[in-house]
Amino acid sequence: MKTILAPIDFSTATEGVIEAACTLARVTQNRVLLLHIVQPPVLTSDYGLALENFQEAVEISEKHSAKRLGEITDDLRRRYPDIPVETKQVSGPPIPEILDASLINDAAYIVMGSHGHNAFYDLLVGTTTHGVLRKAICPVVIVPPPQRAKK
Repeated sequence: MKTILAPIDFSTATEGVIEAACTLARVTQNRVLLLHIVQPPVLTSDYGLALENFQEAVEISEKHSAKRLGEITDDLRRRYPDIPVETKQVSGPPIPEILDASLINDAAYIVMGSHGHNAFYDLLVGTTTHGVLRKAICPVVIVPPPQRAKK
């Protein structure tokens, strides 16, 4: 059995990514691996977080993320009892962590969300999705951002 790797970040894109990954897993008879990556805080100056506060911030983020992953997993196992669902949480830079997880877990597909930023934002900041698309050796499915209600 292969893996549908679904990196999630608990943003508004997460629900669509999970639904697409579960649908694909059902059709291909694969399992779903939800991957959450905790990114360490970025220090922007010498007056940033003290080392002990830095570690505390990472631990708080990891604890919160583990709780959210547990809640999502419980919900998915109720909604999709026929699909094996696993979770994994790692810390580090997203692109290499996603690519490593796809190799280690023999991913048939990577299902990722798009946040719908504009081209200027993407030019300045870059995107995780773009980095994964460029280097992944398996197909990458991009789930568009949820549509905002029009007024």
